[in-house]
Amino acid sequence: MLAFGTIKTPVLSFKVLKLPYSKIEGSRQLKCKASKMELTITQPDDWHLHLRDGELLQAVVPHSASFFGRAIVMPNLKPPITSTAAAVAYRESILKALPADSDFSPLMTLYLTDTTSPREIKLARESGVVFAVKLYPAGATTNSQDGVTDLFGKCLPVLEEMAGQNMPLLVHGEVTDPNVDVFDREKVFIDTILQPLIQRLPQLKVVMEHITTMEAVRFVESCSYGSVAATVTPQHLLLNRNAIFQGGLQPHNYCLPVLKREIHRQAIVSAVTSGNKKFFLGTDSAPHEKRRKECACGCAGIYNAPVAISLYAKVFEEAGALDKLEAFTSFNGPDFYGLPRNTSKIKLTRTPWKVPESFSFSFGDIVPMSAGETLEWQPSSI
Repeated sequence: MLAFGTIKTPVLSFKVLKLPYSKIEGSRQLKCKASKMELTITQPDDWHLHLRDGELLQAVVPHSASFFGRAIVMPNLKPPITSTAAAVAYRESILKALPADSDFSPLMTLYLTDTTSPREIKLARESGVVFAVKLYPAGATTNSQDGVTDLFGKCLPVLEEMAGQNMPLLVHGEVTDPNVDVFDREKVFIDTILQPLIQRLPQLKVVMEHITTMEAVRFVESCSYGSVAATVTPQHLLLNRNAIFQGGLQPHNYCLPVLKREIHRQAIVSAVTSGNKKFFLGTDSAPHEKRRKECACGCAGIYNAPVAISLYAKVFEEAGALDKLEAFTSFNGPDFYGLPRNTSKIKLTRTPWKVPESFSFSFGDIVPMSAGETLEWQPSSI
């Protein structure tokens, strides 16, 4: 795993074995010898990524660019990316921050507000660089204070234009009513906002992002293919809400939507590893400085970009579904967006490596998901 910045715990390095036996299944190539395995898959894309801006952008973008070909980049900056012009400028900043030899392609999004116009949607589609519009209910998560306050009352003309332009709506699926329990906000959002939206505009393409509940799984499964899909994060596949509290409060396991009960985690794992094409990779990797996580009012967000592919492989291996990993990481997302699949490959080797405790930069430290743990799958470029 490539690492950038100063690593406080060294990454263990192992030589990748050249193994003699090969089994070909579709475009996957699995090589085995005793307990060692190599898995070759089409280069994945990340369909939900936070890159931030400024020094933080420069620090974290190399991690995502190492093994992902493309990424849908979230627009919740300060100020948010509400116009096509701003999205174009942000894209240029990302490209300038990439390593010199990188082919990584940022796919930009607009931040939906109460005042977004249908004309802006037309401009976004014509730009060739904006691929979706993000719905943040006002107050739902980091930098969402400028989000939507009344979707049907103030945004319906924009949503209709999006449907006409085949522009997907990416949904942070939580209500923000303070009377609704934080663990129930996704379910209530589905019942009161998302289901009515799909019924009113069935032609609108919707991605329910970072799903966390069995209700979200069932809702996505009930919708027609090509109209509604969902992204799934490593944390919601591997952790339940106990992870926030075990051994004391664990701020680096705090994200929004918050982790849920074990029964919900199991439902998401079952859906993802079943081969259902409506589910695809979206890390929701959300970097914050360590000091902003470990404080009296810590930020929500888990930084998983350096470990995401390794963790997804772990989930699929434990489910006995490694043969379905490639579709989840590399096929389902571009198919939904109507984009070509990547042609390049990456290799996953079953070789233990230790995740750094943190990454150090001039502005501070960033703690990754699974910090200090040993993971079994290590990705590499081909």
